[in-house]
Amino acid sequence: MIHPLGFKLENRALRRAGFDYHEWADVQQYSSFDAFIKEITPERLFAFSTKGRKLYTDVSYKSGDVLLFGPETRGLPDKILNAAGDEHVLRLPMKEGSRSLNLSNTVAVIVYQAWSQLGFAESN
Repeated sequence: MIHPLGFKLENRALRRAGFDYHEWADVQQYSSFDAFIKEITPERLFAFSTKGRKLYTDVSYKSGDVLLFGPETRGLPDKILNAAGDEHVLRLPMKEGSRSLNLSNTVAVIVYQAWSQLGFAESN
């Protein structure tokens, strides 16, 4: 998770944010996007945005890919979209005139697609 977060990391707040199973997750925190990039040095980074021209299904995901999602209310900042590059800014298609899916549903759809492509491999 990259700060600033849109919620507090207390148990009660996490449940409201959809992290009911947080005790089984290895949650890492980073003070900023730059700190995240410096520590992780991802080989490939995909940013998800309604501004993306390429569909999330048009990618062959690889182990080690980083998937970035922004807040529901405003999405990822331009700095992050620019850092990802046009080829790595992906979108989930929506019916014209409809609202976007909420963040947890969007993450679920995209992560499941990537996991499926990886043969539902276990991760460490």
